[in-house]
Amino acid sequence: MTTYNTLDYTVADGILTLTLNRPEQMNSFTVEMANELVAAFERASEEDAVRAIVVTGAGKAFCAGMDLTKPGNVFGLAEDLRPSLQDMNERLDDPAIHEGVRDTGGRVTLAIFNCKKPVIAAINGAAVGIGATMTLAMDVRLASEKARIGFVFGKIGIVPEACSSWFLPRIVGISQALEWCYSADILSAEEAKAGGLVKAVLAPDQLLPEAYKLARKFVEGRSPVAVALARQMLYRNSAQAHPIEAHRVDSLAVFYTSLKDGKEGVQSFLEKRAPEFSAQASSDMPPFYSDWAR
Repeated sequence: MTTYNTLDYTVADGILTLTLNRPEQMNSFTVEMANELVAAFERASEEDAVRAIVVTGAGKAFCAGMDLTKPGNVFGLAEDLRPSLQDMNERLDDPAIHEGVRDTGGRVTLAIFNCKKPVIAAINGAAVGIGATMTLAMDVRLASEKARIGFVFGKIGIVPEACSSWFLPRIVGISQALEWCYSADILSAEEAKAGGLVKAVLAPDQLLPEAYKLARKFVEGRSPVAVALARQMLYRNSAQAHPIEAHRVDSLAVFYTSLKDGKEGVQSFLEKRAPEFSAQASSDMPPFYSDWAR
């Protein structure tokens, strides 16, 4: 059984609760946590017992950003390197680039992006820096009344990371994204909701129950393969330059899902009963998927 030093990985009734688990440090982010989050999302993506994922924090905080007390370069960077854009295009998975250059938060959000399962953020407290940007790759964000969210990079002289320059404008619009990044303000949960970042603000004791309720709504009576495809199609096709690109993928996705679970779905509808879908996201993704979703 896989164990984690910075996370708690608990599956019950098809829902994985993935808890950032450094409460004494307000769940502050480290390179170790980054590596464990990547591994956890890759594991959950292929684990059929997991139908949906809820991410939250232990204790009072969700994630208070990068742990700035760690010795050496807290971002895990190899300061003797001078990487170029060509290196990032041609050597992205080279160990020297992977370990010493690549943004650790970005590796996490790419793992979330590639995940086949719906992901819900249950933001229970402070979520600043990477604590805010990691949630942008999650499908829905719910916030406790005690949540405080900030894109605070300007205060320490760096820039937004974790692929947030791709995600944040898509969620809240370019003007709001720029304002929050320029100002580096700490937002209340209500301010984050008003800006379109979170779906709902909840009493602390209602946060996880509402997250689980939403997760069940997403997956109960649903085909795991169809859910996985829909998640990837919406993220990837919405960034294409022309709808013909979506049409190509939509056509293949409809074709292959209609061969198995789609038939069962139609039959169950005609027979007025609950569907019994049998395809699994670990083994029954259509043949085009592995090349398309690289």
